[in-house]
Amino acid sequence: MRPIRIVLGWQVIVTAVLTLAFGFLWGVHAALSAALGGAVNVVAGCGFAWMAARGGKAGGTAGEALRAVFRAEAVKVILILVQLPIVLANYRDIVHAAFFTSFVITVAVFAMAIAVRDAEQDKPRSTGDA
Repeated sequence: MRPIRIVLGWQVIVTAVLTLAFGFLWGVHAALSAALGGAVNVVAGCGFAWMAARGGKAGGTAGEALRAVFRAEAVKVILILVQLPIVLANYRDIVHAAFFTSFVITVAVFAMAIAVRDAEQDKPRSTGDA
């Protein structure tokens, strides 16, 4: 779960930076739009992490692990599909460029999770030979 927590942190940082940048360039509504665009993916990423944590057991089969990842990804997609129309329908002054830029960049950041190494993989393993 460490890689997911790191990537969620990256998403929050990227969202904050984009919120400040768009707020400086285009004002309050652009800043809020960028924050909402990033928040959609942060919430979806949290849903993914929650499902992934509930899913695969250590030592399970590859099929079980794959099913757990697919369920977690399905929850992420459903959360995104639910949140997007809610934000777009309810925030009348949305700045679409800021919202979708932040949304797309945070999607890309989440995809970088594969590049984050788990600390457990770096630890030397005992072979049982003593």
